[in-house]
Amino acid sequence: MKMIYLSEVRKSPEGLAFNEAPSLLESIKERYDQVLNLEQLQASGQVVYDNGLYLLDYQLSYDITLPSSRSLEPATLGFNYLVSETFIQEADAALQKELVEENLVLILNDDTIDLNESILDNILLNIPLRVLTPEEESGQILLSGKDWEVLSEEDFAALKQGEKEASNPFAQLNGLFDDN
Repeated sequence: MKMIYLSEVRKSPEGLAFNEAPSLLESIKERYDQVLNLEQLQASGQVVYDNGLYLLDYQLSYDITLPSSRSLEPATLGFNYLVSETFIQEADAALQKELVEENLVLILNDDTIDLNESILDNILLNIPLRVLTPEEESGQILLSGKDWEVLSEEDFAALKQGEKEASNPFAQLNGLFDDN
């Protein structure tokens, strides 16, 4: 578990840099059991102390495997984004009351920032509601079962048009007066 000690951050005017590749698969599965795998996890950035605030900025990248929301087949998604979080110690929270009330800062109860907790929170916040395999995304796989199938909107419209034409009572008269 990577802990960043606030006393060390305050001593370093340029901030504390880090480059971590933690193994958090088991930790994330405890919080969200849909995660099948978490690989290539990398977090690199720094923590800076500025006027009572601790500014945590890092680049987070990883590959996460989740079940497809359509077929439950494993789908791996790659992410790479910047995380910026601002912390304040509980004793100083009254001094920055406005930031605390607007939820712009996170309050620290002890003398450390848990980097792994920040990483886990951000991964969980960025899990999409819709997860598809590359084949499903490209429309190559359409699901079907006994007496049912998934159709695209275009296929559904064509099917409805065909049914409408077939149910027309005058459909039998088509071609009756064609010239040969």
